[in-house]
Amino acid sequence: MPHYLGIDIGTFESKGTLVDDTGRIVATAARPHKMLVPQPGWAEHDAETNWWGEFCSISKELIASSGVAPSDIRSVGASGIGPCMLPVDADGVPLMNAVLYGVDTRAAVEIEELSAEIGVDELVRTGGNALTSQSVGPKILWLKKNRPELYARTHKVLNSSSFLVHRLTGRYVLDHYSACSSSPLYDAASNQWTDRFADRIIAPERLPGLLWTTDIAGTVTAAAADATGLAAGTPVIAGTIDAASEAVSVGVQGTGEMMVMYGSTMFIILVTDRRVEDPRLWYAPWLFQGQHACMSGTSTSGTLTRWFQDQFARELDPKSALRELAEQAATSPAGANGLVVLPYFSGERTPIHDPQAKGMLFGLDLTHTRADIYRAFLEGIAYGVNDVIETYVGAGAPLKTIAAVGGGTKNQVWSQSVSDVSNWPQTVRAKTIGAAYGNAFLGAVAVGNARRSDISAWNPVERLIEPDSGNAAVYARRRKTFKELYARTKDLMKEASR
Repeated sequence: MPHYLGIDIGTFESKGTLVDDTGRIVATAARPHKMLVPQPGWAEHDAETNWWGEFCSISKELIASSGVAPSDIRSVGASGIGPCMLPVDADGVPLMNAVLYGVDTRAAVEIEELSAEIGVDELVRTGGNALTSQSVGPKILWLKKNRPELYARTHKVLNSSSFLVHRLTGRYVLDHYSACSSSPLYDAASNQWTDRFADRIIAPERLPGLLWTTDIAGTVTAAAADATGLAAGTPVIAGTIDAASEAVSVGVQGTGEMMVMYGSTMFIILVTDRRVEDPRLWYAPWLFQGQHACMSGTSTSGTLTRWFQDQFARELDPKSALRELAEQAATSPAGANGLVVLPYFSGERTPIHDPQAKGMLFGLDLTHTRADIYRAFLEGIAYGVNDVIETYVGAGAPLKTIAAVGGGTKNQVWSQSVSDVSNWPQTVRAKTIGAAYGNAFLGAVAVGNARRSDISAWNPVERLIEPDSGNAAVYARRRKTFKELYARTKDLMKEASR
């Protein structure tokens, strides 16, 4: 029977799955790792160890534990966190740790410089995006200015998926969806790299070639076969950023369909039939030619719950701590007994795009418990998601349905808070493994063994999270407080950043 391998590199964990041609999960594997924070505002991965090393070990484990012959694996799909910035030399060897997506804010100065030079309206017109900490272009400029010796040795600048595809096939390629986050280097009208910034930032020939996600990038080389246990000659798709594969895994494919990913950050994708031009939102061509996507993301969510666990729940078993904290949070009423959290513990991305924003716990008194505080953290993330949804609607985006995915969907307080605060229902699919599963499905589509519509049979809807109308009044008040807290303190936050 044909099988399909999907592996995803996340912020704190790499996951893989082997799936048969009915969508049944045959084997899974995972590897935890750390996000490196060498100084405030920086976020990195060791690409050799965290990306390629874990890909290889997961691939070998999946093959061994499943008993599936490597020759029966008909395709390989890889995704990873992004957009990232990884310079490699002529041999494809990383020259430094990978600079991660929008949680890394080191290029704030370069964002301001380029935005002033080009103009926000022009950036949105040509590339679909204003420059934010999510943009790769300013980070390459940071490399050029601050690590000139490494920049001079840079043969290609890669993302996580393009690094993995190169190791597997020997080819430097990147999908269009990921490439559009390389603002201002990608031209959205022509779907090509632009040479406009060849001198200022980097020349197009030092970037990967461009493909659509389900294009076959190449086949597994003999060296990669030895490293991964895969059969040489196995087709490898171009792949994409993890969030897009997550969206595919939960059936997001038509206009107006949105994914909310409960991960290390909250990442949101809405598929559209046209470009939605709003500088607060990110644009990209969708994974399939002719469709478009409108994206957004917060700077924290799972990172915030993990931080809370590490700082305030050390006595709990790490394996069950988040579940126990969620159970405690359920004993606190909606509204967390008056507490409101600004979840800006690593600045914030959508919609305020303020790398100097700070976290805040507001409303404490001597009666509050850990349960109240943890619930307030979960609700703070929900208020942030609501701000994002309001931004989509305000920009005229055609929102119709929301699908939830990711580990956070297992936390009923958290997912229910998002529906209650936003007043939008969310569907949850039977399989919540996420991007790795989406990669396997995309691989099946790429080799002609599945149609895009087959995802409904592969992964049917399991439950619906409906807004609780009984909580509407309290959340209406707390939403107002949430918005005013940032508006009234953002200048103080900037002062605190000096």
